[in-house]
Amino acid sequence: MTLLKKTNFLKGLALSAGLLGASVAQAADWSKTSVLLLDGSGYKSVPSNTEYDTQVLTLEHVDGWKYGSNFFFVDVTDPNSSDSSFYGEFSPSFSLGKMTGKDLSFGFVKDVSLTGTWELGDVTNAKLFGLGFDLDVPGVPVAKVNFYQRIGESDFYSGETSEAFQVTLVWMAPFELGPTKWVFEGYFDYATAENNVGKKENITSSPRLFIDAGALWGAPNQLYAGVEWSYWMNKYGSDIDESVPQAAIKWTF
Repeated sequence: MTLLKKTNFLKGLALSAGLLGASVAQAADWSKTSVLLLDGSGYKSVPSNTEYDTQVLTLEHVDGWKYGSNFFFVDVTDPNSSDSSFYGEFSPSFSLGKMTGKDLSFGFVKDVSLTGTWELGDVTNAKLFGLGFDLDVPGVPVAKVNFYQRIGESDFYSGETSEAFQVTLVWMAPFELGPTKWVFEGYFDYATAENNVGKKENITSSPRLFIDAGALWGAPNQLYAGVEWSYWMNKYGSDIDESVPQAAIKWTF
């Protein structure tokens, strides 16, 4: 696939994701869509290990329906440049408790789901399949851990396949400090090495801390401002570690 065709394909993915979000939202029991702008310095190129600054524009959507939930996001890196790049993920989840009508809770687990993810980007084309567990954590309405079998293409162009095991944690915890409202959210991924294609184990994580800025003037749950820390150990399975503090603005509708 040529670079031009690939770029057009990823632009189409971004557009499709937005249209999917609009159509799914109409059928969902609940939904939330956000636009997030990040501005950070200290990103690192692979394999040169040179640092650079950039912005990332992200469209996120999550919804819940009778038997599960859907989540997707599309990142546009350096959106003001002709060299901008795209990366997206789509993650459907099917609740075994809701589908069977049985209470599958045990210990601090509220429910068990069949879950999957499709990752697509410049050098990524991976499908993940596994089990997800919704956790009962006091004060944390969203707390999930997913265990995946990861089947990926190490290189988008060659299509060389590889397999790995991945664990993903997701959380969202709102809290209040005096008259202000805050939210602490993010994810943590750990993936094992893909030895057949020379990729090391890697960790990616992006915790975010937001203040509900809209609540300060009577419009809560719409506009958030804060920071995100983007961390990537062994970026793309290399020896390069990336740690990027970023200013963040999030508009939710």
